[in-house]
Amino acid sequence: MPTHRVALIFGGQSTEHEISIISARAIANHIDTEAYELYPIYVGHDGAWFKGETAQKVLDLDMPAMLANTSADTIRERLREISFSDPRNRFLFDFSEEGIDVALPIIHGSTGEDGKIQGLLDMFSVPYTGCGVHASAMTMDKETTKICAEHAGLHIAPYTTIRKLRYQQDPQQVVSVILEEFTLPFFVKPASQGSSIGITKVHRPEELAAALEKAFMVDTKVLIEKTIEGREIEVAVLGNDSPVASVPGEVEPGGDFYDFTDKYINGKASLHIPARLPEEVLQKVSTEALKAYRALECRGMSRVDFFIEHATGKIILNEINTVPGFTGISMYPMMMDASGIDFSQLIDRLLQLALEKTLS
Repeated sequence: MPTHRVALIFGGQSTEHEISIISARAIANHIDTEAYELYPIYVGHDGAWFKGETAQKVLDLDMPAMLANTSADTIRERLREISFSDPRNRFLFDFSEEGIDVALPIIHGSTGEDGKIQGLLDMFSVPYTGCGVHASAMTMDKETTKICAEHAGLHIAPYTTIRKLRYQQDPQQVVSVILEEFTLPFFVKPASQGSSIGITKVHRPEELAAALEKAFMVDTKVLIEKTIEGREIEVAVLGNDSPVASVPGEVEPGGDFYDFTDKYINGKASLHIPARLPEEVLQKVSTEALKAYRALECRGMSRVDFFIEHATGKIILNEINTVPGFTGISMYPMMMDASGIDFSQLIDRLLQLALEKTLS
């Protein structure tokens, strides 16, 4: 008989909504049903919360096939149809009445890994997996992550930030300053988006304005970042006060860089676990991942991403993802599996860490 009721919270208002559904379905398929009773909660694009049969219908969708073969508008319409099929399943916040013991929020991007849902769960005294409010908010902002990481002694890529208002006031002046400061090619990145949403690698001066416009569509702060010519390495970190790092993995992009399409749709990227590096370098990357994890005060789990620069061999922090993907092709669970913790064990460990946080 299950000893804990787990609220699996998925969907959300970010551009990674559909990926969250895929992650949630994978978790639902691997959770130990003898130990945990699953209670799905779906958060729609509009921020409405749904429970019961409505949430289960969304969870049962074959989202990978829909993403590959269906337009975004059609997917959203199907989700709306399900969401409003039974108003009785609209969820109002009373976790205690629902008998929730612990929450597993798997909402990627804004509202899910920026501290908002974590703060909500804290207000209701519900234990939850992953990082708390402080670490979630810091790691969601790429600039804040860089500041904290550099202070802790990690290497970061040279960058600058541009605010949307400044750009709107004088676009040409901003473009000119960036082109003077950075050697092509360089990256334009929204400060607070995941899955490479809104990112452009700028190769020619005439591409910069469009890249900025694209990034400002999803954020009010944008990073301009030097391109690091090197290998893309990722590490899964798990734990609270005594975290452990997985064997590092390597991403070999199928295109110019590892973007949303490469990750979730065309599958052209090659993934290598362990990364194709000497043993001493693998160990050093894992050590740097733990250093970054602690510097940003992470708990529960995070995926820490690096570049290893070809010219210098430097291990350069790229970003920290506090709600990494849990899809069938996601690096976090695969790296943990390669380190001896399979998917079901990983879910169990995350839930136990959440309960441990409450007791500590």
